[in-house]
Amino acid sequence: MQINTGATEQPIPESSLKGKTLLVPFILICSLFFLWGMVHNLDGILIPHLKKACQLNNRQSTLVDTAIFLAYFVMAIPAGILLKKIGYKKSIIVGLLLATIGAALFIPAANALAYLGFLGSLFVIGCGIAILETAANPYSAILGNPAGATTRINLAAAFNGAAATVAPYVGGMLILSGKEYTRTQLDAMPAADKSAYLLHEASSVKLPYGILAATLAVVAICFILSKLPEIKNISKEESSGGSFLGALKHRHLLLAVLAQFFYVGAQVCVTSFFIRMAKQGAGIDEKSASVYLGLYYGLLFMGGRFIGTAILSVVKSHKLLTVYAVMAALLCTVCILGKGEYVVYCLGAMGFFMSIMFPTIFALGIDGLGDDTKPASSWLIMSIVGGAILPYLMGTVIDFNHDNIQAGYIVPLLCFLFIVYFGTSGYKIKKQVIKR
Repeated sequence: MQINTGATEQPIPESSLKGKTLLVPFILICSLFFLWGMVHNLDGILIPHLKKACQLNNRQSTLVDTAIFLAYFVMAIPAGILLKKIGYKKSIIVGLLLATIGAALFIPAANALAYLGFLGSLFVIGCGIAILETAANPYSAILGNPAGATTRINLAAAFNGAAATVAPYVGGMLILSGKEYTRTQLDAMPAADKSAYLLHEASSVKLPYGILAATLAVVAICFILSKLPEIKNISKEESSGGSFLGALKHRHLLLAVLAQFFYVGAQVCVTSFFIRMAKQGAGIDEKSASVYLGLYYGLLFMGGRFIGTAILSVVKSHKLLTVYAVMAALLCTVCILGKGEYVVYCLGAMGFFMSIMFPTIFALGIDGLGDDTKPASSWLIMSIVGGAILPYLMGTVIDFNHDNIQAGYIVPLLCFLFIVYFGTSGYKIKKQVIKR
């Protein structure tokens, strides 16, 4: 998922680039896409792991998602204000430093075996990443000749997709122990042995998040020392009559906000419970499940972006969105009703069909809005709070069904069905009259 500010920035004039190279700045920007991809795609490992280490129910474990995506919701507007006041480079540095602090806070949280400490750390990371996305997405598009904007942002996004493959694999190797005891077995342990086991499990997050903190700090130093081209924000909507609340008079925007809310929620639900679903539905161990999450789901998600982009050149976006949402819904149904290893294949295949949903819904939502484009973009950014709310709902369904993970997948299924509706009818441009 990537934030788009909705503003129209001025590309760097070619005359100002003489004697300069934009390769290093672009490499630095690509590193940001990879880093926030690593942060998000470690959540699928972190949720089952902290559930075990902190002895949580399913609802409580999904607060990992809530902490990250609530930060996005809270920071959506402040990040845009910060970007306008201090510019791209300084905003990126602020975001990196915040994320560095958040990742470093994992170490004392693990030492204290404090779940609230982990959640606070994730919230700080989320605030930093929200600022990074707000700055890096538009900057990657405008960093050079306007004719190459699409190529640049797709290339940068490829690094984000690569993280979806790398993070679960590396995180699974470093964090997951493969040891798990039932509640009965834990209760039968001597208190000292139980405490040592849980503390050891919690401590395994210190190395990967310590490495993440160090990497974020090094990248921040690189940005501090680098000479990034300064670009002035020139927003066509800045002096227009577009309004935040007034934008919702557009019915297709209102439905797009809901569709984006459900899409983000569905994607986070699928990845957050992937490992536990693979264990329960297919009977495979947690380490193998993490490999499936990275090398199967991650690769299909990344490949789906490129293939989907190619298909969109010949197929109308709302039609492709509908087809992909129908396929995702069918795969989700199989996951709910099926048993065996093919359940894992269906989970991974959902990554392919979810790959183009976020940008496609975004584009359909802001289509034809004119002066209301910028506030509409803010609404669509804020709708990612679905990633904070719907996994918690899914965890609640699972707990109410006696830890039946498959039953919980009814939540993403319903989300995909709403996206089917949006792709078939909801995207159409009509005015919605709001009575005041």
